[in-house]
Amino acid sequence: MGSIERSAALLLFILERELQMISTMDSSFPYAIYTQRVRSGEIYVERVQGDSALLHITKLQDQDAGEYECHTPTTDERYFGSYSAKMNLSVIPDTLSATMTPQALTLVEGDPLELTCEVSKSTAQHTHLSVAWYHLQGAEDPQATVILSLSKDFVLTPGSSYMQRFLSDVRLDKVGDTTYKLSIGKVQPSDQGQVYCEAVEWIQDPGGSWKDITRKQTEKTLLTVRSQDRDFQANIAAVESSLAEGKPLQVNCSVKAQNTQNRWFQVVWLFKGVEIARIDPHGVLALKKEYEERAASGQLQVVKKSNEMCILKVYQVGLKDKGTYSCEVSEMEKASAGFSIIQSKMSSGIDVNMKPIESQMQVSVLSSERQIVEGDTLILHCEVSGATRPLSVNWWHLQKSGDQLEHIVGMERDGMLRLGPSYQERSANRDLRLEKINSTTFTLAIYNTSATNDGGCYKCEVTEWSMDRSWKQAQETSVAISPLSLDLRAMLISRTANVKFTQDFELFCQVSVPYLITSVPISVTWQFQPILGTSGYQKLIKIMPSGTIEWGAAQPHFQRKTRVTQAASSSQLLIHSATEQDAGRYRCEVEVWRRSSQQAQHPAMAAAASVKSNVVEIKVNPPESKLRVNTEDRSLEISGSTDTEIECNVISLTQRDSQLAITWYFLPPSPADAAPLQIVRTNYSNILDYGTEFSSAMQKSKFHSERVSSNLFWLRILSVNHGDRGRYYCLVEEWLWSADRGWYNLGKKESGKTMLEFKVSENKLHVEKTNRSITATGNEDVTLSCLLQGPSQPASLFSAIWFHGLEHSGMKTLVKVHTSGMVEYAEEEMVERLHFRRTSSGDFSLTLRSVEPGDTGVYCCQVQEWHQDSGGAWVQWASDLSGYTRLTALPPESTISSRVCSSPSLLHFILIYPLILFLGLTAAVLYLYVKNRQAHKESIYQRKGKELWVDFKGAGDLEPTYSDHNNVEEEMKNLKEE
Repeated sequence: MGSIERSAALLLFILERELQMISTMDSSFPYAIYTQRVRSGEIYVERVQGDSALLHITKLQDQDAGEYECHTPTTDERYFGSYSAKMNLSVIPDTLSATMTPQALTLVEGDPLELTCEVSKSTAQHTHLSVAWYHLQGAEDPQATVILSLSKDFVLTPGSSYMQRFLSDVRLDKVGDTTYKLSIGKVQPSDQGQVYCEAVEWIQDPGGSWKDITRKQTEKTLLTVRSQDRDFQANIAAVESSLAEGKPLQVNCSVKAQNTQNRWFQVVWLFKGVEIARIDPHGVLALKKEYEERAASGQLQVVKKSNEMCILKVYQVGLKDKGTYSCEVSEMEKASAGFSIIQSKMSSGIDVNMKPIESQMQVSVLSSERQIVEGDTLILHCEVSGATRPLSVNWWHLQKSGDQLEHIVGMERDGMLRLGPSYQERSANRDLRLEKINSTTFTLAIYNTSATNDGGCYKCEVTEWSMDRSWKQAQETSVAISPLSLDLRAMLISRTANVKFTQDFELFCQVSVPYLITSVPISVTWQFQPILGTSGYQKLIKIMPSGTIEWGAAQPHFQRKTRVTQAASSSQLLIHSATEQDAGRYRCEVEVWRRSSQQAQHPAMAAAASVKSNVVEIKVNPPESKLRVNTEDRSLEISGSTDTEIECNVISLTQRDSQLAITWYFLPPSPADAAPLQIVRTNYSNILDYGTEFSSAMQKSKFHSERVSSNLFWLRILSVNHGDRGRYYCLVEEWLWSADRGWYNLGKKESGKTMLEFKVSENKLHVEKTNRSITATGNEDVTLSCLLQGPSQPASLFSAIWFHGLEHSGMKTLVKVHTSGMVEYAEEEMVERLHFRRTSSGDFSLTLRSVEPGDTGVYCCQVQEWHQDSGGAWVQWASDLSGYTRLTALPPESTISSRVCSSPSLLHFILIYPLILFLGLTAAVLYLYVKNRQAHKESIYQRKGKELWVDFKGAGDLEPTYSDHNNVEEEMKNLKEE
């Protein structure tokens, strides 16, 4: 095998046409289309190693696309073959563009520089761009220096010469899609030369590595940098160097230099050769302690107006500001550890002269009120004239001659208040205020003044302040405060002292003071002392200055009938519908409160002054009753079972709105001194109340109280019968309304008596007239006879009424049998005991079951005969009374069984004691039986053989008895069997 170093020939196949391009062993190998490009070096072969070579086409053209073959012919003597390899080459169009307008720039050292490069591409394949800025020191400089580059991966990398400046002075920015801007903040002489931009387009091959496929350079910009003059001057000047004390002072320190905007300066202010202020290159101010305090209070200011000008301002100069001012300017260089001084220049000194001034201040004190009453607001004005500088004020109080001045309050120049020790609490209660009305007027206001503490001499002390000097002026004024109790009086008057019952009356409380009453709050308390009852005065009502009303708890009835009105100097108490409770002594108490105080809103706090009025006694005369009732006696004779009315006529009343209560009474015919029985009462609210004797349903349906008119009343009696005989009258009560008592009885009157007689019908009806006497024992039944005698008409109907009463007294209805046979009982408890035994149509006998002692009395019946008239209505035709049956009911006879049954203790003894005795005897017998058997068993078991048994037959002799062994065993056997 031959040497591994072989010649190579490259062939290009385009459309299956073979084109010879270049060969390493034959210079005539290229075709004519490549000959010139090969000779110019545009196409050449680079031998990397003996067996490796690279084909270079420095300027690829579109026609270079195709299939390339690298052919290596053999160099051996013997043929071992020729070797070749092929590959395809695709030519991408070059669309990369990098442009920059060529220009020649001349800059001064420290000036900024900005250059822009437009880079664009339109390649269809995915490619990346990298952009770099280059600097050529001169035309003969073969190697360009990288300023700043942006790689295809967007990594920004500075060149080695610009590494230090990259962090602060040099930057590359992409503006938009195609513009790349190079910025140099401050050019340096080393930046002089040519600056251009280069763009490279990169593509990624199938192996993953990136390959630059084209690069473009822009035109070059010629940059000339001239060195600047580093020298500068520091100058100082004052707006006005000779000025009056208190005027503003302005001193300017200026720097005269080139390119100041790109240089750093520090300024130090000196006064009389001593540093007072310093401004560093960043504008940070540092003041000495004294001047720092003046700057904090707004008296001094040091500002950096520009990089060439710093200003010192003193707004109000004082004598201490007189002297020489100067400034020192130092140029600074920025280093990694901060700033360092390059050079310093001191300005010349400037003398500032001061003209002392004198104060023209005048002080006067004025009061807003001529007359001040306790509780008023004391307002004092301290007016200052002729002052041109800041003022402070202090108020002092001297209560009386010889006392020490007491500090009230002060106001500093900045408006801050400073309270005296004795007035801190009053300020907290908002009773003290110091206000600066304008630049020359200070007003002191003291609220809720006290006559004992706030009178005296007030002193206003004003201080006018300059920078280091001050002037004081003071003025005094005397203040007299009148106490609220001075000549405070209250007078109570009334139009009438004697008041009629239910009449309205009013009282007036007049207040008199030497000052204007409307200027102070007052409260009025009305007090009352009843004629009967407690001895002291009681609070009726109190009206606070705010209008709040407080009622007293002792006399609550006044709240329903009292009206109070209050004016500035008077109070009126109006009481409606006077009664006996309103009679007594009245007075008013006036309390005066301090104006501007909150005490008037709090009743628990004491008033400043108070006074009680004179006493006025009110007498209430009760009304005289004018009630009159018709007292004429009358007589009515009623026949049959008709209805009747008993009249009660009221002739006059005390008042038109009086209400009446009517009570009807009944006097039986006998005895003459019989007590009246209440039939029915109608009170003033028209509520009915029947008496005990007339409370049954029968009586309620028979007697009715009616009001025919405002003054006429009836007692209507339905179906008058024999038992209704007697005298009737009414009792009239007059009731009036009182606000505190409600309804009360003013008086009452009895009417005349109306005698009601029952006239037996003249028609013939005969009832048995036999009088009987019956004596019955308790629990027996008694039959009372009532029989018709003689014939009766077949078309007649009969009704009967049984009466019961005691001898010499009126009769009351017991039971009634209607024509229909319905029985109506006067008392419900008698239903079970009364029974009619009608063996015939003319028999109205009454059976009284289980007679009781209370059934004793006189019984009779009234039989009524009814006929039907032509209109078909049933009317009473005849009536007759039976004879009287006198019933005497005796207590029931007493028997052993009844006595036992009537005595629970005896009944229990008879039933329970024998049972207890029987149970005790049974228990004793059982006990003796068991005891005897037990003793018998024990005696048998104790026998062994023959034993001696002793039988005691009495308390005397003993007789021994012997028993053999057999007998014992026999007895034992018998015992076991048992």
